[in-house]
Amino acid sequence: MVYTRKTPALFFMGVIMLLIWWLTTNGMLAPVIEYLGTQKKYGSEMETLPLYFGVLSVVAGIWVWTGRHKEGHLDYYLSTIAGGIFILLIAMLVRWFVAPEVAVIGKGIGKIGDTGKYLHQLLGLNYVVIGIVAGIVIVNVFKVPDWAEQGVRLSRLGLKTGVILLGTLYSLAELKQLGKLSIVLIGVFVLGSVGMVLWLSKLRKVPHSMGGVLSAGIGVCGVSATVAASPVVKAKSVEIAYTIGTILLWGVGCMFVFPIVGNLLNMGHIQFGAWAGTGILNSAQVAGAALAFQPDGIETLKVAEIFNITRVLFLPIIVLWLALWYVKQEQTTQDVNIARVVVEKFPVFVLGFILMFALSSTGIFAPAQHYKGKYFDNNISEEKLLSNDQIATLFAEADKLQRPERQQALGRLITNRKVMSINDDNALRGLVNAGVLSKEANAILKTAHKNVRHTAKTIKKFRQWITWLFAFGLVGLGMQITVAAMKQAGGQPAVIGGVVGLTKAVLSLIVVLMFVKETI
Repeated sequence: MVYTRKTPALFFMGVIMLLIWWLTTNGMLAPVIEYLGTQKKYGSEMETLPLYFGVLSVVAGIWVWTGRHKEGHLDYYLSTIAGGIFILLIAMLVRWFVAPEVAVIGKGIGKIGDTGKYLHQLLGLNYVVIGIVAGIVIVNVFKVPDWAEQGVRLSRLGLKTGVILLGTLYSLAELKQLGKLSIVLIGVFVLGSVGMVLWLSKLRKVPHSMGGVLSAGIGVCGVSATVAASPVVKAKSVEIAYTIGTILLWGVGCMFVFPIVGNLLNMGHIQFGAWAGTGILNSAQVAGAALAFQPDGIETLKVAEIFNITRVLFLPIIVLWLALWYVKQEQTTQDVNIARVVVEKFPVFVLGFILMFALSSTGIFAPAQHYKGKYFDNNISEEKLLSNDQIATLFAEADKLQRPERQQALGRLITNRKVMSINDDNALRGLVNAGVLSKEANAILKTAHKNVRHTAKTIKKFRQWITWLFAFGLVGLGMQITVAAMKQAGGQPAVIGGVVGLTKAVLSLIVVLMFVKETI
């Protein structure tokens, strides 16, 4: 079978990208960019990405349009280019033009009530959510073009590659603290969710194979767990389809609802990341919600993925539990090699994440003890030292401090006009979180913190790649969410999945708000 479809579409998409690049670099888009307020955020992107991918698209497009295509591996892989560029072009248009226009409209409406936020912020209408919605509209209303279908499937690779690269942004100290939190929280809710699904399945007289595969999908990590658990509970194809449909139906709703709730409750990055990583079922949906909550940074995404990966690491335990449970329920011998199933079905991208984290911990990308991709260095320029007015503000409030280590850290900051050590930085960050000082003083301390925290050039590149990999992957994910697939959830699986999913989401939200603090 020849997969490459002869079409001029790829060539013309390349022309559009090159046109965006030309208009940007020649200043002809300057009025639009100024109106949208995107120069600082996306100016450099618009001057480089359309050029690189535009040239690639034009060259490859000529070959796709006029070349002679033969069956083979080369044809199979090259047939994904058109669909990949299709997704990327939509992501560019949404990120650079559509989402900023929505923000302009939201600001024009004004802040909503006492929330202090604009409508588009409360609803999470940023480039991530709008990109997913664009994908959903395309596949359900217009249909994905035949020449793009192969490339659309490639979007999942973008998401998984993004997760792997996230490993470069963690340090041992950071992961140690988040890891403890995630193991406790995930352990409780994974085991609780699996047990609850099995109990409800028995109560509603659902077949054991259906209950087993549904419990893995709802309790652990969505589709990966569904696939891994299906052999040990001997699930039928239709039962696997029902489970995946249930996960998709619930997860799509979570991607849109979670950020709205997070904004209404004024949750911090760590709180929301912990909640999304615990309460949402599938990896891609976790990433979608985290980026929808914080579209211009990846601090939330990092926390969410640590919780998500912790959940995946519970997969061998759950598979073993379900195997023993199924044998007991069916009272028959189990002829499935459990160890082999776990090894073969365990998500490879998690191993990639662990490998990149291990490399990051050696200091190959940034100093080994970096925090959120940044490292401490107080060798700063004169203009970054605190001003006399800022020092006066801090000095006036110094008597509010009770703890000696905070008094000493603040004293050294006042004397030197910069943070002098990592220990001082940690003490002052704790002071900010304690809310002892005024908002003005806290803002000064945050400024002092930012001045001595630097991001390595390699880490900056990784952050840019991660942002675009997820933008690409989530638009493609939207193109794979069809109404027909969501209808596959069926009756009983949808009811059980909905009850357990809602219970886990609500309870994990309560636990996170009570026990998770905005500091690591």
